[in-house]
Amino acid sequence: MACMKLGSKTDAFQRKGQAWFCTTGLPSDIVVEVGEMTFHLHKFPLLSRSGVMEKRIAEASEGEDGCVIELTDIPGGAKTFELVAKFCYGVKLELTAANVVYLRCAAEHLDMTEEYGEGNLISQTEFFLNQVVLRNWKDSLKALETCDDVLPYAEELKITKRCIDSLAVKACTDPNLFGWPVMEHVGPLQSPGGSILWNGISTGARPKHSSSDWWYEDASTLSLPLYKRLISAMETQGVEQEIVAGSLSYYAKKFLPGLNRRHTFSESSNHLASVGLGSSVSEEDQKLLLEEIDNLLLMQKGLVPTKFLFGLLKTALILRASPSCISNLEKRIGMQLDQATLEDLLMPNFSYSMETLYNVDCIQRILEHFLAMDQGTGGESPCSIDDEQLMGSPSLTPITMVAKLIDGYLAEVAPDVNLKLPKFQTLAASVPEYARPLDDGLYRAIDIYLKSHPWLGESDREQLCRLMDCQKLSLEACTHAAQNERLPLRIIVQVLFFEQLQLRTSIAGCFLVSENLDGGSRQLRSGTVGPNEGGWATAVRENQVLKVGMDSMRVRVSELEKECSNMRQEIEKLGRSKGSSTWGNVSKKFGFKLKSQMCSAQEGSVSNQNKINCKAIKDDDKAKDNIKSTRKTYL
Repeated sequence: MACMKLGSKTDAFQRKGQAWFCTTGLPSDIVVEVGEMTFHLHKFPLLSRSGVMEKRIAEASEGEDGCVIELTDIPGGAKTFELVAKFCYGVKLELTAANVVYLRCAAEHLDMTEEYGEGNLISQTEFFLNQVVLRNWKDSLKALETCDDVLPYAEELKITKRCIDSLAVKACTDPNLFGWPVMEHVGPLQSPGGSILWNGISTGARPKHSSSDWWYEDASTLSLPLYKRLISAMETQGVEQEIVAGSLSYYAKKFLPGLNRRHTFSESSNHLASVGLGSSVSEEDQKLLLEEIDNLLLMQKGLVPTKFLFGLLKTALILRASPSCISNLEKRIGMQLDQATLEDLLMPNFSYSMETLYNVDCIQRILEHFLAMDQGTGGESPCSIDDEQLMGSPSLTPITMVAKLIDGYLAEVAPDVNLKLPKFQTLAASVPEYARPLDDGLYRAIDIYLKSHPWLGESDREQLCRLMDCQKLSLEACTHAAQNERLPLRIIVQVLFFEQLQLRTSIAGCFLVSENLDGGSRQLRSGTVGPNEGGWATAVRENQVLKVGMDSMRVRVSELEKECSNMRQEIEKLGRSKGSSTWGNVSKKFGFKLKSQMCSAQEGSVSNQNKINCKAIKDDDKAKDNIKSTRKTYL
């Protein structure tokens, strides 16, 4: 830390308890009281340097104990007046960044101008402040920290503004061009060539270059009001928003303990009592800080990590921050929800009601903000795309990632027995249909919810299952769903139907590949293909593997056809007994939504492929019981 020495005399002051005495040999003729400290001094050194002391001495009445003056409002208190008194007596003292602000304000308060002596305290402190302190980062920062104690005086003299402007200019300038902060943070001197010097000898080592976050830790030592002013000044000077946001994150993590730990369910019951553990910052101060961080942070995507925003939101919910602060944080997260992880979304419910384990309502609002932003930035609607575009369009990647994230979240919250069906349905239905290339994740969440809520009625289960599209289930999911007794009968029949279509389509594709590969094999055997013999040999081996796979698929298709045929016969019998129409009416009962699909098979085992056109029979309790028994028999 830089310093400047004033005065030349040796120290002539001695402290005894709460009193200071001048040891010049002359008896004191004035007593100055500053707080609990008393100074036994002489009139002449004081009135010759200070206009205020000259006036007060003239006004004071001498009693038995001599002249007594009380200074109650001197900036810096007794410690600063001690230095002022030493300056008036010409005693040696050092001006530093830690005391120059106090002395400058005290000199102004005591009117220590050039009128009362050349080189008076005002001019000396101003010179040191402008020529030494404000030219150095560390000293400017230290001087700014001391402004908090004498803020009204420092503001009047514009010391606070000068320190902040000095820091802002240095923060937005490349520090590698100057001695700061590299000299201050790294330490060793550098040779003209740039290598580090040790005892004047070049070591050949290169000094470290400072990154853009070199000032974060220093700025975090400031109080919140001064820090806010510093950030505003930096933005005015043109510091990049990403750098400013990084400093805000650093400051928040330092003073908000909740950002540096993970919340657990055991904490949710006593969260307000535990939030301040390990920190001297009160809950009210933490709430104020969090709201100010929200105000300072620009509403822009990607400025800070999504995990940090979720940490702010959790802390805001715990501290009962203002609704506007919570809403802003939810919007910020919604803007970059595609960058979140499932762990981020699993926020415990910190409300006193504890209706659900997780805060599902908050995730619902965040998802709505994301969807609104996606539509506002030109997100495509399901009507404007087809399946091929869905799987390959880069513009749909964020919405697809969010859909997968929400499906995973639904699966995590589904076991909560307190989670109501409407809330689960609303969140699942909020994701657009085109955002899910497959509905496997949604099916898994629905299955978990049905398992955890066995008391749901048939109509509620059907309503829940309508959220998924059976045509968008993978073959594995279809196989699982076809044997899932928790699903309604209508959904199982749909799954069986679309599973059969998928199998037939797959087999048809395999036949086409098989024909092409067989043709290549014949060319290989006939010797017509020379240079690519190795490639055709590989193709023949792959063809054999495909044929093995087709055999297993044929068996499965055959089994499904038998099951479908048996069900058809049962329903036809029931239809004849009730005077109803035949198998063609099944679709009304089971609600099929069929696309016209045809698969032509090239093998004998799948020779007669028929279009299945299902229509519904009328609701009949006896028919429904028979269908259920048929399902148990064949599934």
